[in-house]
Amino acid sequence: MIDFGPFYSQIASGPLAPWLETLPAQIGAWQRESLHGQFSQWLKAVDGLPALRPDRLDLLHSVTARSAQPLSDGQKLGIERLLRNLMPWRKGPFSLYGVDIDTEWRSDWKWQRVLPHLSDLSGRTVLDVGCGSGYHLWRMIGAGAHLAVGIDPTQLFLCQFEAVRKLLGNDQRAHLLPLGIEQMPTLNAFDTVFSMGVLYHRRSPLDHLWQLKNQLVSEGELVLETLVVEGDENQVLVPGERYAAMRNVWFIPSARAVKLWLEKCGFVDVRIADQSITTTEEQRATDWMRTESLADFLDPQDSTRTREGYPAPMRALLIARKP
Repeated sequence: MIDFGPFYSQIASGPLAPWLETLPAQIGAWQRESLHGQFSQWLKAVDGLPALRPDRLDLLHSVTARSAQPLSDGQKLGIERLLRNLMPWRKGPFSLYGVDIDTEWRSDWKWQRVLPHLSDLSGRTVLDVGCGSGYHLWRMIGAGAHLAVGIDPTQLFLCQFEAVRKLLGNDQRAHLLPLGIEQMPTLNAFDTVFSMGVLYHRRSPLDHLWQLKNQLVSEGELVLETLVVEGDENQVLVPGERYAAMRNVWFIPSARAVKLWLEKCGFVDVRIADQSITTTEEQRATDWMRTESLADFLDPQDSTRTREGYPAPMRALLIARKP
């Protein structure tokens, strides 16, 4: 079983300490009652990995671990086989001792778009909501964050994160907890909060923005990345049963509408930092994620539309401050 004790100890004497009033009981209930049917199989893959400590670790430009003495072909094959037991890999990529995990998303491209617009992460405590496999947590550490905490209820992602962490020398600067934002108490304790690719999955998007605000310190920074459509501050797309084959897409506002929502929730200095079309080079099927991907979700006759007839995915990045 995954041991969250080191994280509890790490936060016991800092601004996150009040979280310990609820978190251990939540994690305990999750371990007793809510484990996925394949969780033990995924955990077995994590346990089978060698506990390596990299001689060269690059989290600034990528998530890359190397050893001074290259692993044998047999060692690399063994690691790759175990990591493939954790497929599909959606967020990455990772390069671990010569094993390259080519994930569905080029999450490094998103990070390159986001990083220039952030306040300096040096020494900051950060929260990444809906963090997936935790790829961006490691990049946040590479950018200088003191502690990066991710939350995501998807248990496969937790096992992927723990697998990578084990191969990074059991690095304790980043942690992933199997929770949703609605399970977090009001902490007012994080210097920067990231919500990337989450807002459109929320049935009540303004409640989500309030939940994010409740985690920030005064003067803390929110980094919000989400699907958007073209239009003025009143433009919001409400898809039918599916959008780009996804079932749980509730609202896709314009970037100007998101800015208005943030201001309505009390954020200040709100700015639209970036807006870009998602390409089939950034999101695609790979040998590590073999099911359908973005190219399959677009209209084969018109790549500017989804197969349901909606505008193709476009994403905006907004930066805001909690006063």
